[in-house]
Amino acid sequence: MSEDLDLANMRVGYGQAATAGADGVAQHLDPAWLTGDPPWLALFQRWLAEAVAARIPEPNAMVLGTVDEHGHPATRTVLCKGADPGGVVFFTDYESAKGRDLAVNPIGAVTFPWIALERQVHFRGRVAKVDPAETARYWTARPRGSQLSARASAQSQPIASRAALEAAAQLSATELGGVDGTVPVPVPPHWGGYRLEPVSVEFWQGRADRLHNRAVAVREGDRWVTRRLQP
Repeated sequence: MSEDLDLANMRVGYGQAATAGADGVAQHLDPAWLTGDPPWLALFQRWLAEAVAARIPEPNAMVLGTVDEHGHPATRTVLCKGADPGGVVFFTDYESAKGRDLAVNPIGAVTFPWIALERQVHFRGRVAKVDPAETARYWTARPRGSQLSARASAQSQPIASRAALEAAAQLSATELGGVDGTVPVPVPPHWGGYRLEPVSVEFWQGRADRLHNRAVAVREGDRWVTRRLQP
């Protein structure tokens, strides 16, 4: 590793200046901010809207963690395509690595890392496939090129080269009238949505001297309990 990369001494000065968010430096994140039913939804939607307004790259990107049949964890970034009282939604190939993980261990965790705003949100809970009608609605809203790529790619499987990948994509496009064609692209049978149904949602706010604020909503039976966590 280059001697110029002194990882041990890399620091971010959280809480030194007002952030782009509505909380700013003067207001400390508090469990009292978690209100409504469920208590995490309104604050999450507000923070997401503020991440969009602040032009955070890919504000709906979230790091998804799953566990395979051997107990080995893996993370990757996916895009959140829905947030409602039931949880957060993403779409993928059911036969991908994450799809295979979720088939044997239907639990997961996601993190929205809005570091530029000194914020993160963490969801943990069970993951279940969405209704096929919900998948179909989202699929029709996707760009045609993305639809064709999803049909062409055996996600997470090895392939010989970039050229082979592009050839498979071209074949997929040709079969359905091309990238600019008008023939509807059907939803692949192995592709669809998942909803992470949270049992806990934690909000994190960076503060000076690493004395960060953490507030969490935890599902206990049929009710939600909110509390502050130590940093």
